[in-house]
Amino acid sequence: MSNVEFVTDTAMFCVFDLASLRHRIDDDCDWWSVPDEELIELNAGNVAFIGLGEDGKYSLDLSESPDDVDCTLNLKCPSGRIFLGAGEEVTGEGLEPEAIRGGTFLTVVPGNYRLLITRKSERAIAVRLQATEGSGDNQFACPIRI
Repeated sequence: MSNVEFVTDTAMFCVFDLASLRHRIDDDCDWWSVPDEELIELNAGNVAFIGLGEDGKYSLDLSESPDDVDCTLNLKCPSGRIFLGAGEEVTGEGLEPEAIRGGTFLTVVPGNYRLLITRKSERAIAVRLQATEGSGDNQFACPIRI
């Protein structure tokens, strides 16, 4: 596919369909920094929040097949318009992502997807989306960190 970069000051990478988080549009901009709120949306399949451990600039490889997958989760994509980028751009406070910190938007066929994530190096992440017939829900007990 392609490579893009993004910059985060919250050490957070996120992936979500814009329609999946529209119900959060009027929440505080950092609603997702509360672990219980993060888990609610993650387990509902509305967003993938991936803790990176450090702020900074990251390279994102939108890969056909990442090696040695570190994390797999389900993601609901009702509109087919997906944002991949910094956690700071998550829907909230009347705003939706604009990729102002880098990142990208993808257009996919609406449906449920399996998201495979690989930490390729300290500053590089590979991501793959696979269509799935599953429910789109997840069952994580704690936030995801790679």
